[in-house]
Amino acid sequence: MTARSLPRLYLLTDRHQTAQRPLLSVVTTALEGGARLIQLREKDLSTRELYQLAQNLIPLFTLHQAHWLINDRIDLVLALNAPGVHLRTSSLPTGIARQLLGPDRLIGVSTHSQEEVLRAEGEGADFVVLGPVFDTPSKRMYGRPLGLQVLENTCRATRLPVYAIGGITPEHVPELQSLGAYGVAVISSILQAPNIQDATKKFLDLLT
Repeated sequence: MTARSLPRLYLLTDRHQTAQRPLLSVVTTALEGGARLIQLREKDLSTRELYQLAQNLIPLFTLHQAHWLINDRIDLVLALNAPGVHLRTSSLPTGIARQLLGPDRLIGVSTHSQEEVLRAEGEGADFVVLGPVFDTPSKRMYGRPLGLQVLENTCRATRLPVYAIGGITPEHVPELQSLGAYGVAVISSILQAPNIQDATKKFLDLLT
């Protein structure tokens, strides 16, 4: 898969934001709704627990031909033969991750500025997530929202697919894509939705 053939909806998991529904069933429903790019983002799980979670989800990913990445854990990517890793700005440098994982696995990078996006591009990332674009509780640790102008300027400056993140709802999709965003990365807008399948389809219907 080339970076420019990636699905445009990037779903990030967080079992604490599922409205008390089991993560396995939530992910299953999102896959049934059409989600095809998913990051396992359970940062507080132990290595063994995250390994077991991934093992439970792999048959679902395979059934739906979905691409999945593990947040930060290159060791588990290798152990599970996962399609890719998603790196934080504090993770192992992208260039080192590329050396360890080889040319065929996906590497996504979370970024919070144009400078970080260009660094990730130079070090061999396949795509970036940029945000927070809008205010959202899960991203307030990264400071004030970047806003639409930073998103537009950054999309113009890089060749990488840029996924906008942070307070994204389906209503934002047309404007974000008009500014150059390749797609959107979402957590609560899908995981907390009363009808997860419908929420997933709504995003996909708007993404072009």
